[in-house]
Amino acid sequence: MRGTICAMITAAAMVLVCSPASMAAPACCAKDAGAINCGPSCSGSCAGCAGMKLGTQAYTFRLFTFFEAVDKAKQLGLDFIEVFPGQQVSKDMGDAKMGPDLTMAQMARIKNKLDEAGIRAIGYGVAGLGKDEAENRKVFDFAKVMGITTITAEPPEDSLELIDRLANEYQINVAIHNHPKPSHYWNPDTVLKAIKNCSKRTGACADTGHWVRSGLDPLECLKKLEGRILWSHFKDLNEKSPNAHDVPWGTGVCNAKALVTELHRQGFKGGVMAEYEHNWENSVPDLAKCAEFFTTTYGELVKQAKAKETAQEKEDDKQQ
Repeated sequence: MRGTICAMITAAAMVLVCSPASMAAPACCAKDAGAINCGPSCSGSCAGCAGMKLGTQAYTFRLFTFFEAVDKAKQLGLDFIEVFPGQQVSKDMGDAKMGPDLTMAQMARIKNKLDEAGIRAIGYGVAGLGKDEAENRKVFDFAKVMGITTITAEPPEDSLELIDRLANEYQINVAIHNHPKPSHYWNPDTVLKAIKNCSKRTGACADTGHWVRSGLDPLECLKKLEGRILWSHFKDLNEKSPNAHDVPWGTGVCNAKALVTELHRQGFKGGVMAEYEHNWENSVPDLAKCAEFFTTTYGELVKQAKAKETAQEKEDDKQQ
């Protein structure tokens, strides 16, 4: 049975990943293929695709279908999206929900939709991983077929040895997410303790807003998790309280510019997913401001780093 499942995944991957549309690199990564412009996900620099990847968590659009979420991500000029479990796929696909229970044919339609929009689904979560290996494999199988690179989850600590083994087998990262207090992983100290014996495939999903809702300093949390951050649900909030709501990045209390700067300093290259849990019915204008903030802030950091590197190269040449 295991061999049959693997064969199905391999066959599906050949169909879904090797189609002409899927073979084309995303616009932001296509510098060598003659791309004219880079999207905001690359911070105005194609080199940015080797760094942080700006996208949106589809939960931002939980009132809409996944296909509608993809359309909104395209409207924003984003290149990446994180899938959330249970979202209705499309109004013309009945009760089909995003997740491991989708058929291969349904996943093919989803991949085609993403290809048409020029968007890659690189994340999935927050997923229900636990002690049941068979159930875990369903999630990893789904992620493998969809081309997802990182699964976010809040699994029991005593299941992490199994999950880490599967993460390495499938070559898919698992990032431990922090919902606010009193959830188990609200404090980064707990996350670090839980993953201390895990491989680098298992790390942290830094939800900056939830840290603030838990009374923590998100900048200090990022520093504490240095080297283990695989993913981020990025937020800025209107106030420091459990009931705070999202605001455009750079206009709230989370010190968003310092957070982006710290992630860049750490050499973070994972997904920065905008999970905007406010103005649910019309959040696109707010998200556009978030994308502009990230493009400006991260783009300037990339340029500064490049200028410093160039200056150092010139200095080294003089010394030779």
